[in-house]
Amino acid sequence: MNQQKYGCIGKKLTHSFSKEIHARLADYDYELIELAEDVVGDFLIKRDFAAINVTIPYKETVIPYLDSIDAGAAKIGAVNTIVNRDGKLYGYNTDYYGMRALIERIGVAFAGKKVLILGTGGTSKTARVVAADLGAAEILVVSRHPADDGSTITYADAVAHHTDADVILNTTPVGMYPQCDAKPIELAAFPQLRAVVDAVYNPLRTQLIEDAQERGIPAQGGLYMLVMQAVAAVERFLDTEIPRLVGDKVFREIYDAKENIVLTGMPGSGKSTVGRLLASESVAFVDTDAEIEKRCGCTIREYIRENGEEAFRDLESAVIRDISREGGQVIATGGGAILRQENVRMLRQNGRICYLDAPLSRLIPTDDRPLSDTREKLTALYTERLEKYKKTADCIVPAMDSPAAEAAYIAAERKERTI
Repeated sequence: MNQQKYGCIGKKLTHSFSKEIHARLADYDYELIELAEDVVGDFLIKRDFAAINVTIPYKETVIPYLDSIDAGAAKIGAVNTIVNRDGKLYGYNTDYYGMRALIERIGVAFAGKKVLILGTGGTSKTARVVAADLGAAEILVVSRHPADDGSTITYADAVAHHTDADVILNTTPVGMYPQCDAKPIELAAFPQLRAVVDAVYNPLRTQLIEDAQERGIPAQGGLYMLVMQAVAAVERFLDTEIPRLVGDKVFREIYDAKENIVLTGMPGSGKSTVGRLLASESVAFVDTDAEIEKRCGCTIREYIRENGEEAFRDLESAVIRDISREGGQVIATGGGAILRQENVRMLRQNGRICYLDAPLSRLIPTDDRPLSDTREKLTALYTERLEKYKKTADCIVPAMDSPAAEAAYIAAERKERTI
């Protein structure tokens, strides 16, 4: 890098969205720079950059190398934005603005509330200050390794003695890609929850967020925070002002680019055909049945005949788990994929589920589908699964004159929906 370059330093940045976000906010080169802890100091001493963002786990590590930090960053005790002005390094915490914007977006007031903050790192410090500034009555920091001074509590303490919490705010990396199946805490222990906030942004909806939404609790993942802290960072990088609406627009663009379109429906409903129409050079099409056959080295009919339906469903779940971790795809699922709730959860973490509501009269039995190769089997499956298809769908696509019309319906609905 040189003094005309910008970027982000951290330990692992392979799956960071920051480069794409900054490309939409400003006209400069922005690099993702993975650094081992023992070279962070040398990197900063060289000062060979115009401005950088700082992410996990270096938001506190960088502070001794700075010439000045603003009052907000000093209060928090963490820095995520550094600007090089004439060889002097100035530190800021724009995570504060991102976190506050995310909380405000959920629409749940923190004033007078009991807030549990999971984690003790730099983002946790930011969350504590934001919660306090928003008037939280009680703020408890939850850690796997409680501090000797009593400033934190254990997860066991939280579940045993603080079930009256109003808000849970996760600042740990638990549930982050690629460990998307993980969850930092069980929400069932907190019957009074009014909001759940998760700073993790990849996947778009962590298992924690999924759990909250299934319980009817307002919840948001961390992508909006990431975008809005980037807006505040660019303002400091370039000494400019960016309207909030610009940040909202970038958030929507990134969200749409990362979200999968997941097609569900009966065998023969047109999922693969519609999926290929929705895909493009930049959006891959994935057929889970084709991936299953590739993995097992035989047809689905042959696999079920040799191993049974339950073994097939296990293999199907494994394939869905791997595929759904990635974003920016169109995914056509097998007819029975929604029968397991774990599959629905995995598909939802980065996806919007669209059910192709083909009428029974349009469905045709075929030999390559062993569970629906006769009219009787097909009718029984349709009757059994119809309500499940509808219940698990984010969008129900009515039967139309052509697959192209159904693809256009999905694209239009997706564009108009509220995130």
